[in-house]
Amino acid sequence: MVMPLYDDAPLRHLKRPLVNHALIAVNVLVFLIVQSELLGDPLTIMRGFAIIPRILFGEANLADWVVGPPPAATLVTALFFHSSLLHLLSNMLFLYVFGDNVEDAMGSLHYLLFYLSCGVVAGVFYIYATPHSITPLVGASSAISGVCAAFLLLYPRATVTGFFPPLTMIMLPYWFITLADRSRPPTRKLMGLKPPLFSFHASGFLFIGAWIVLQLVNASWGGGESHVAWMAHVGGIVAGLVLTPIFKRRRHPLFDRGPLAVPPAPAPAPEHTPPSQDQAPPAP
Repeated sequence: MVMPLYDDAPLRHLKRPLVNHALIAVNVLVFLIVQSELLGDPLTIMRGFAIIPRILFGEANLADWVVGPPPAATLVTALFFHSSLLHLLSNMLFLYVFGDNVEDAMGSLHYLLFYLSCGVVAGVFYIYATPHSITPLVGASSAISGVCAAFLLLYPRATVTGFFPPLTMIMLPYWFITLADRSRPPTRKLMGLKPPLFSFHASGFLFIGAWIVLQLVNASWGGGESHVAWMAHVGGIVAGLVLTPIFKRRRHPLFDRGPLAVPPAPAPAPEHTPPSQDQAPPAP
């Protein structure tokens, strides 16, 4: 999967994306608490707060020793649980890069409602796509898929810097060789890729567009029973595309071309200097 590093879309309305930072903090905190085993076995805890289609449709029940909220509430609680550190880090990286700009374009309260709505719609999409599944679904990726779709609509011309982890692992030996060779600077680009991560630049439209195509391909091949629920990603993308025009600020345009153009300052008017007393008046 392609991973983002940063983008050049500026914040125009907010000084700090507080809700986006809070969402990241809550996800990290929940992961640390669950993995610490203070509350019991992590897998058992996650099963109680995860989306399980058969339980939501009343076809099955959790074991008596599994604690969790009412089944309908898992459409929200599942968004804050992650099965592994890699699962958490990859989701939080996407949320950190794209979420701040989407919050800026919507406002903090609207962004929070948008985020949760995308997650709920994606969960509903998943359970109807796989109604007989007993595989627990956890993770923020369904809501983050909606955030990515919003960024695509709001900032398609922004420049996104990203990297492809498998390519990075393959090219790292080249970078270590350049460190030993003083005649070849280690920051020298190779085929347009900048070490050490061998990152690249792409427009928001191209970067997220390619990512969306990847989700559709995986959903078509993998189905809803795969470890990563691709169908939930598709549901989040659809929700993001539909809800973004509703939740964005009225004055923030779709398909933004970039920073607002600042009109040039008007030229100062020439100063009128009155004639001095020693200067003769002009002849009639």
